[in-house]
Amino acid sequence: MLEALAQAEHAIGACADAPAWALPEKDLIAALDAAHRVEQRLAAAKLALIRELDGRGTPSAQGATSTVVWLRERLRLTVPAARRLVDLAAALDTGNPGVRQALADADITVDQARVIADAVATVQDVAGTQAADKAVGVLVDWAGQFDPDLLRKLGTRILDHVAPDLADDATKAALDAEERRATRDRHLTLSEQTDGRLRLTGTLDPEAAAMLRATIDPLTAPSGPDDQRSPGQRRHDALADICRLALRTGELPDNGGDPAQIVITTGYDALTRQLGVGALDTGLHLTPEAVRRLACDAAILPAVLGGTGQVLDVGRQRRLVTGPLRRALVLRDRGCAFPGCDRPPRWCDAHHIRHWADGGRTSLDNAVLLCPHHHRHVHRGEWTVRLGGDGHPEFVPPAWLDPDRLPRRNQYHRRT
Repeated sequence: MLEALAQAEHAIGACADAPAWALPEKDLIAALDAAHRVEQRLAAAKLALIRELDGRGTPSAQGATSTVVWLRERLRLTVPAARRLVDLAAALDTGNPGVRQALADADITVDQARVIADAVATVQDVAGTQAADKAVGVLVDWAGQFDPDLLRKLGTRILDHVAPDLADDATKAALDAEERRATRDRHLTLSEQTDGRLRLTGTLDPEAAAMLRATIDPLTAPSGPDDQRSPGQRRHDALADICRLALRTGELPDNGGDPAQIVITTGYDALTRQLGVGALDTGLHLTPEAVRRLACDAAILPAVLGGTGQVLDVGRQRRLVTGPLRRALVLRDRGCAFPGCDRPPRWCDAHHIRHWADGGRTSLDNAVLLCPHHHRHVHRGEWTVRLGGDGHPEFVPPAWLDPDRLPRRNQYHRRT
C-alpha cells in the first residue's frame, strides 16, 4: 500500500505541476472529472486507514485523548473535520459494505457516502439487511443525479422504494434517525483570531437551539429609534448580556478551582504606571480604559512576569488558599501542557513533575497543568516532563515513539 500511495503521490504531483492552460476545453473537463474520481478513491483509502488506526488504539497509545484529537494534530485538521472523518470511517466499516465499495469505485462522493450511510442505517434498523442492500443500490443510482442535500431529502423516503409494506414506519424512523444525527453532530467551536476576537461556529440540536432563541430574542430588539446597530451586532451584544447575567448569579462552577475572575498580566514598568495596557489570561491586550471598566465588576489580580514569561509574583486573595499557585500555572501553561492538547485550564489538574511521594515540592517550578487524560498518561512513566531553559514545560517522548527523543511542547496555547 505504501508503495502504491507513493507512486500515486508522485503522479498527482506531476499533474499539479502540469500547465492546465495548454489543454483544450474537452480535455480540461475530462481532467477535472478524473481528478474528482481520484479524490474519492483516495478518500476511501484514507477512511480505511483511519478506521484501522482507531481500532488498534494507536492514537490513545501515543497520548491523544481521542482519534479526533490525534487526527487534528497529525493532519492539521479542524476538530469538526476530524470528527466527520472518524464518524464516516466507522459508518462505512460497520454499515453496508456496498457504500464503502461505491466510494472506492468513485461512484459517489464523500459527502454522498455520509448521506447514504445514514439512510442505509435507518433502513437496516427498520427493515433488515435485505432492504438495506436494496437501499444502497437505489441511493447509489440516485447519487449519479443528485447532490448530497437533495439526496438526503430523497433518502428520508427510501423505505417507500425498498420496503413499501413498512412505509408507515418510515416517517418515524427518519425522524428518530434525524434526532440521533442532531445529537451526534452538535458542537460549538470557539476560534481565536489574531486580534483577540473569537469566531463562533457550530450546530445546535433542536432543544439547545430553542433555548438559545428563547434567551437571546428578548435582548436583540432595538433599544430605541436611534439604535443604529445591525441585527448581527444586536445578537452579539445580547450574547454578551447573557454572559454578564450568568456571571452575576454566582452559580457558575469553579474554573479550575477558582471562581470566575479576570487575571491581568503586566510588566513591571506598566505596573508602576498604574496598570497601563493590560493583557487578560486569554492573551488579549486591553486599553487602560477597558481595564478600568472591567474593574467595576471583577477583581483585578496583577501578575508580574519576567522577560521569558516566568511568573514572578501573583496577586493574592485570602479566601483562596491555593489560588496564587493555580493562577501562576494558568498564566504560564494556559491549558494542558501536553503536546497537541487544547484542553483549557479549567479542565486541568496540577501535576507534580517530581512526585510528591518522592519528595517533590508543591511549587511553580515543580508543577505543570495536565488534563485528566494526560495526567494519567504521564503517570504511566513513558514520557518525561521537565521545564526548559525558559521555565516552560516540555515533554520527552518514549523511544518507541521517537528514537531521538526530541523534546516536544504544546503549540496550541502559544500567544506569539
